Amino acid sequence: MDGSRPRPAPTGDRHWRDSARFATGCALTFFAMTLVVDWDAHTLTAPRTMLWLVMTALLFTILLPQRVTAGPGWLAVRGLVRHQAVRTDALVTVRQYGDVSTHLTLCDTDGRRLELDPRILVANPLLWHEFDTGVRRSRAGGTLREGIDVLERLRHEIDDTQARAVLRASGLF
Repeated sequence: MDGSRPRPAPTGDRHWRDSARFATGCALTFFAMTLVVDWDAHTLTAPRTMLWLVMTALLFTILLPQRVTAGPGWLAVRGLVRHQAVRTDALVTVRQYGDVSTHLTLCDTDGRRLELDPRILVANPLLWHEFDTGVRRSRAGGTLREGIDVLERLRHEIDDTQARAVLRASGLF
């Protein structure tokens, strides 16, 4: 044994499996219903079945959420096609775009970018903790130049959400 400590397992989105199951269920239901309707109308052919299969794959691709994981000093987002990762302990900018469907854009000192739905951080306290720990290191190291106000708003939103959850669980809210 080399004496090094084992690396902790990465933290992930605890709701991802349910969301992936939902996407799978919707896509399979769509495929089954289109086949049944085509079969009932006596118009089901091999080319039409392939068309429905392609449309089902497209629907699944649209509905499948990105998988977000975090560990000490990093955050990663993996989709079906693309993988993005940034060093949270070396962030340079954090920007928030959009009003109705907002997303965060994170950039680190290595020039890597990552786009993320902030609701994932709100819904996953362990992900938020890993991310926030890295952000604090970025601030302490002086690399984070832009986006502190965005992170403070997000921190307050997460604190409010957690406080409401505690009050609701205790029966006070």
